[in-house]
Amino acid sequence: MNKQALVDTLPPPLERPLRKAHHMVENAEDVKIYSHIDCDGISAGAILSSTLDRLDIDHKIEFISLDKIPNLQVDNELTIFSDLGSGQDLDHFSISNSQVLVLDHHPPLRKAGTSGKGEFIEINPHYYGIDGSYHISGGGMAYLLARTFGFNDLSWIGVLSAVGDMQNSLTGKLEGLNQLILGDSVVNGQVQSLNDLTIYGRQTRPIYVALSYFGDVKLPITNNRTECIELLKRLNIRRKIGKTPRTLSDLNQKEKIRLFSELVRMLSLEVPSKYAKYVPRLVSGDSYEFLEEERYTPLRDASEFSTAVNACSRHDKPEIAFKVLKGNRKMALKDMAHLTQDHRRYLAQQMEWVKEENQIKSLQNLQYFDGNGIKSNVIGTIAGMILSYGDWKKPMIAFTELEDEKDGLKVSLRCSRLLAFDGIHFGNLIKKVAVKVGGTGGGHSVACGAYIPAKNKDKFLKIFNETLNGMI
Repeated sequence: MNKQALVDTLPPPLERPLRKAHHMVENAEDVKIYSHIDCDGISAGAILSSTLDRLDIDHKIEFISLDKIPNLQVDNELTIFSDLGSGQDLDHFSISNSQVLVLDHHPPLRKAGTSGKGEFIEINPHYYGIDGSYHISGGGMAYLLARTFGFNDLSWIGVLSAVGDMQNSLTGKLEGLNQLILGDSVVNGQVQSLNDLTIYGRQTRPIYVALSYFGDVKLPITNNRTECIELLKRLNIRRKIGKTPRTLSDLNQKEKIRLFSELVRMLSLEVPSKYAKYVPRLVSGDSYEFLEEERYTPLRDASEFSTAVNACSRHDKPEIAFKVLKGNRKMALKDMAHLTQDHRRYLAQQMEWVKEENQIKSLQNLQYFDGNGIKSNVIGTIAGMILSYGDWKKPMIAFTELEDEKDGLKVSLRCSRLLAFDGIHFGNLIKKVAVKVGGTGGGHSVACGAYIPAKNKDKFLKIFNETLNGMI
C-alpha cells in the first residue's frame, strides 16, 4: 500500500482533550468501563482494558446495550464510556463527583465542552468536524487514547473495529483517522492492506461457495453453487489444489483480474444504467489481513474476524470475543469457533423458514417480512441474507418482537450497496420515520434499524414507502 497516502498526524484540536484524558486515566486507581455490545464496542473495550492492564490500573468492564445506561450506578472513581454515551443522557453521571470519560463516535447530544459537577470529558470526532460514521469508530477513539501512552501495537484492534462498524462500506476502504490507525498497524507489521476482490470469505470459504453468496445484485451465480463452478471453469480458475479447495486469497493476480472483469460484465447486464458507474466498487476494494493470525482461519481477515466477534455478541457472550482480542487463544478461541458455528446454523434455519413460508411481502418502494420468533439481535443479519432472494433494487425490512417488550418491535433494514452509492442514507431515513410513529432509529446507509410500538407497524411501512417515492 502507499504509505505516503496515510494520515500520520492527529488534528491539533483533538490533541488537547486526549492529553487531558491521558492525565485523568493515569491518575485513576479505580475504573469502570462500559462499552457497547457489538464488534466495535467489544474492540474498544479490549483496547481500553489492555491499556489499563499495562498501566497496572485496577478496572472492571461491562458490555451493555444502550437501554441499560439510565439504570447504571455511579460507583467508581473514574467511569469510561466507550462506543456509547454521546447519544445518551448522562446527567446522573455528570452531576456526581465521579470522573467521567466518554470516548464515542456517534452524533453527540451535548455541546463540546459541556461539564458537570465532577470532571467530565467527552471526546467525539463530530466536535472537530470529523465524520464518525466513516472516518473513525468507537474502537478507533479508544485507540487514540491508548496511542498517547505509546501502545501503538493495539492499532490492529482499531482496524478490526472500523471494519466491524462498516466504516469502509461506502468507498471500499478505510478513510480519515482510520488511515492513521491503519498506518500504525502497517508500520508495526500487524496488518497488510491490499486492493483485492472484496467478496466475503476470502480466507475460509472455497471460491465457488464465496461467490454463491454474492447478493448486492442478484446474478445467475447468486445462491447457485453449480453456476459458480461453471463460471470458474470458463475463466480457467482452478477450484482445488489437489484435494484442497482454494479460497479467494489463493488466487493469483491474473486470476483475480479475470474474475473481476467477468463479475463487472455480469453486473453491468443486470443493473439500471444509473448504477453502472458504481459496479466496480461492488467487487473491488481494500482488504485487511492480520499478519500474526493463521492463514485460512476467520481471524486472518478483518471482515471474517468481525463476524466472529459479532457472533459472540449476538449470543450474549461478548466476554469470549473480549478474551480473544486480549490474547487468550486457548479456551476462548474454541468457544468463539463453537459460537460462530451455532450462529451460522441458527441463521440458516431462520433463512429457510422465511423462504419456505413465503414471508417476503413487497410494496412499491420496499419489501419486508415478519420475523416474529427470530431473535432481535440477529434479525438484521437475516434481513441482509434474505435480500438475495427478493428484489435487490428495494431495501429489505424485517420486524421481530422484542424479547422483553410485548408491545415493541425491532425493525432492521438492509439494502444493496448500490442504493447507498447513489446517495440514499437509510440510517437517516429510518430515524425520521421512526420518530413519526413514536419510536427511535438510526444507523448506517446500508444497515440500520429502529424500535417502534407494535401497533404502529403499518403506519411505519406506509410512511417509509411514501418517503422513498422518487428515490428508488
